[in-house]
Amino acid sequence: MLLLVATGSTLMTSIGQALRGGGPVDPLAAATLVLNLALIAIGWFRHAALSREVSRSGMAEAHARQMADRDPLTGFLNRRAFAGEGDTLIARARRKGQSVAVLAVDLDNFKNINDLHGHATGDALLLAVSTEIGRAIPDDAIVARLGGDEFACALLFDARGRDNIARTAEQIVGRLSLPFDAAGIHAHISASVGIACTSDGQESIEALMRRADIAMYAAKNSGRNRHCWFDSSMERALELRNAIEAGLKIGIPRGEFVPYYEQQIDLSTGRLHGFEVLARWNSAAFGLMAPDTFVPVAEETGMISDLSLAIIKQALEHGRDWDQALTLSVNISPTQLKDPWLSQKLVKLLVETGFPPSRLEVEITESALFENLGLAQSIVGSLKNQGIQLALDDFGTGYSSLAHLRALPFDRIKIDRSFVSSINENAESAAIVNAITRLSDSLGLPVTAEGVETGAIEQRLRTLGVHKGQGWHFGKPMPIDQVNKLLAEKNLLPARRAAIELPQSETVRRFPRVG
Repeated sequence: MLLLVATGSTLMTSIGQALRGGGPVDPLAAATLVLNLALIAIGWFRHAALSREVSRSGMAEAHARQMADRDPLTGFLNRRAFAGEGDTLIARARRKGQSVAVLAVDLDNFKNINDLHGHATGDALLLAVSTEIGRAIPDDAIVARLGGDEFACALLFDARGRDNIARTAEQIVGRLSLPFDAAGIHAHISASVGIACTSDGQESIEALMRRADIAMYAAKNSGRNRHCWFDSSMERALELRNAIEAGLKIGIPRGEFVPYYEQQIDLSTGRLHGFEVLARWNSAAFGLMAPDTFVPVAEETGMISDLSLAIIKQALEHGRDWDQALTLSVNISPTQLKDPWLSQKLVKLLVETGFPPSRLEVEITESALFENLGLAQSIVGSLKNQGIQLALDDFGTGYSSLAHLRALPFDRIKIDRSFVSSINENAESAAIVNAITRLSDSLGLPVTAEGVETGAIEQRLRTLGVHKGQGWHFGKPMPIDQVNKLLAEKNLLPARRAAIELPQSETVRRFPRVG
C-alpha cells in the first residue's frame, strides 16, 4: 500500500502519456502497480472472509451459551442458570425493598405414565406441563426445569403480595390436575408445590430452593395435589428424619434395636397365651424410641427387612426355651411382603435359633395384601407349609377383608384397636366388633382383640365371645428381663433358665410409656 502511494502518481502520469502517444511505459513501474492492486484485492477478500467467520463464531458462541443455560426439551432455564438468575433476582429485590418467592413444583405419578407409555409420551407431557406453568406465572418471573419432572419458579413480590404467590401456586396445581393429551394419550397427573420466600433479604437462591423442596415434600406427604408453605418445623423434622436414618444404618448391626413383648391373654381363662413382638430402639442419642418414629424411615430407606429380621431373630432366641405352649406373634411390613424370598428368610431364622415353627405366628395387614395378592398367596402358602401360623392383622380397616379370608389360609383374625378401644362408647365400633366375631365363628377362626385398655373392655369382649386379647390392661410392653421375671413367677420358665435369668432381673428397669 505504501509502495502504491509512493509510486502511484508518477506511474499513473506515465501510463496516461503512453496512452496519448507520449512514449513507452516503464515495465518495472507497471509491474509494481499490478502487484499492489493484487495485494489490495487479496487483502479485501481476506478481510471479508474473516468478518464472516467472526460473525459465525459469535453466533455459535451465543447458541452454545443458550444451550448451556437452557433445558433442551422445554426451553426453560436449567438448574445452573436458574441459580445465577435467581441470585440476580434476589439482589434486585433487595434494592427495591421487595421479596422473592421460590416455588418448587414436582409432578405426582409422572413416573407411572413414563413407564407405561414410554419416554416419547413422557416428553410430550412435560412439554405440555411447561406450557401451563409458563401461563400461570408472571412475565417477569424466572422458571427452570431442574431435571426429570421437577420445575422451579422465582417471583418478585411486595410485602403485602403474599396472597398473589399463593394464587399462582393454586393456578399451577389446578391447571396440572386437569387431563392432558400427550402424544395421543389421555394422561392424568397432579402436582405438589412447595413455597419458600425471603425473610430478611439475605437468603441465597440455593437456600430458598432447598426450603421450597422441603415444603414440596410436605405437600406430597399431606396428600399431594396441593401447595404448602415452608416453615422452620419442616426443617427440624427433616433433620430428625436424617438423624434417624443415620442411626438405623449404625444401630441395626450394633444390635441397638431390641424386641419388647406385649402379653396376649386367653380371655376365657385369664391365662397367658403368648406375646406379640414389638420393636424398640435403645438409642444413645434419642433414648428409648417407639416404632412409629423409626419404622416409617426404615421402610422409606429400604432398611425395614434388616431391622425386622434382626428383631425377630432376637425374639426367637429369647422364646426358644420358654414353656412350649407360649407363642410369639411377629409383624411383617407391606414392604417385606413384596420380597419373594421372605418365607425362606424366616425359615432360615427358625433353623438357626431352633424355634419351633408351630409356636410362631406371622401377622399380615390387609393393606399389605392389596398391592400383590398373587405374591402374597405364594409367600403365605410357603409359610403354612413350614407349620407357621398366620393372622390377618387390623381386620376391618383394609380394602376387601372377605376376599382375603377366602384367598389366603389364615389361622386367626385380629380386630384393630381403633374399634376395640371405643367399644363401650361408640355404637358403630361395638357393632363392627360383634360382626367380626360372628364372622370368625362361622369361618372357624379364633379372634384376637387389640387395644384392651380397661377391665370394662375386657368384660365386653368376653361377652361377645372374643377368644384372646392384648393391651395395656394386661400390662405394658416389656423388655426381656421383665418377661423372664414374669414367666418365672408363672412357672412358665424352665428351672435351669430361671436360675440363670432371675438374678439379672432383681432390679426392674422403668421405662417411659412408648406404646
